[in-house]
Amino acid sequence: MSSAVPFLIYIGIFVGSYLIVNRIIRRSARTDFTSLKTVTFGDESAVVSDRVASVISVVSIFVLWGMFTGSTLLPSFLHAPGPFQGIATFDYTAATEDGQSDTATVTVLVHPIDEQPDPPQVEPGEGWARNDTATIGMWRSGLIRVDQNDELGRDAGARVTEVNGQPIAPGGSVETPFGRVGMSPKGTLNFEPSKGWQMEPIWLPAPEAVWQKFVEIAKDGFRGTTLLEHLGYSLMRVVVGFLFGALVGIPLGYAMGLSNWFRGWFDPIVEFMRPVPPLALIPLVIIWAGIGELGKIILLFLAALWIMAIAARSGVSGVSISKVHAAYSLGASKGQIMRHVIVPNSLPEIFTGARVAMGVCWGTVVAAELVAAEKGAGMMIMVASKFQNTDIVIMGIILIGIIGFGIDMLMRWAERVLVPWKGKG
Repeated sequence: MSSAVPFLIYIGIFVGSYLIVNRIIRRSARTDFTSLKTVTFGDESAVVSDRVASVISVVSIFVLWGMFTGSTLLPSFLHAPGPFQGIATFDYTAATEDGQSDTATVTVLVHPIDEQPDPPQVEPGEGWARNDTATIGMWRSGLIRVDQNDELGRDAGARVTEVNGQPIAPGGSVETPFGRVGMSPKGTLNFEPSKGWQMEPIWLPAPEAVWQKFVEIAKDGFRGTTLLEHLGYSLMRVVVGFLFGALVGIPLGYAMGLSNWFRGWFDPIVEFMRPVPPLALIPLVIIWAGIGELGKIILLFLAALWIMAIAARSGVSGVSISKVHAAYSLGASKGQIMRHVIVPNSLPEIFTGARVAMGVCWGTVVAAELVAAEKGAGMMIMVASKFQNTDIVIMGIILIGIIGFGIDMLMRWAERVLVPWKGKG
């Protein structure tokens, strides 16, 4: 249930924000007859990104991140219930085969996992079942051999029968205010402190921990290479692979869109390779070109090639035949039609394909660097994961997402500048 809590909170934030923004803040917005006549539902050109919604979405993600990691950037009242830390106690009752029974107390010090404190000191008690102590790290569990210091232990036939007055048997458990006390099939008690809803740092570190690691790597580098060099190598591989894929894919797409012969010859190949994920080609590329830069460039070339070929083919096929007939009626040659009609009208499709291809290449280069690389964003993630440095892994993921978003924004800007006629007939 606790794993679904962040998702439910996010849904609640979404619904609440939508109601507040659209029914309270914008209720006072002026509406006139022109706005009432504007058709927005179903009209893609009339739908634009709501900046307020974007800001709230991003902020809510970081708030949820901080809530479930106990971030110091948030006030404590916003923190989700965290793991238990401190002194936990529970009583156990042991009984012998001849009917003797006694009760003792177990005191457990639950401490941060990066500390190794001494067990707390307690009085042994007066009965034959003696009080026990133990230390367990937060988010961890541990066996507690309560019979080790008892006068009547397992050898004498004594067995634990109750915990905090509740019956317990091998394989069973009892919930206490501090956590769960279970019993192994052999009769040994196991104490698991309450974990709360917060994530353990090894699974999800707090935002400030990731930022601190980013500052550290940006200053000192990672494995002898600066952060900019790691990201630069990844970008270089993407750009080179994409350019080669576009240089081959676009002419191939034009040929498939203009010639029945080229369409029939290459269409089976393109349609066969299109659904094959680039990652499936990594073993084959390594066999052919090794684990060096050439292999990575070839992989990215193949990732972009089929996308660009299909985009160019679709662009040519989507050119309005009336424009071609109009150009012929004005005496245009085939070369002029190609230059002034087909190419300009196919560029929007090609730019759309280029945006998709760049995104695929960026994701592919990270995966390729996970296999074999000395520099690159993927290499950082791969090495950090081996040593369970989750903060570096998350930092790398965030940087990859930011750069990928920046690449897409750059492609959109280039499309607006180079193809201003898109969507204008």
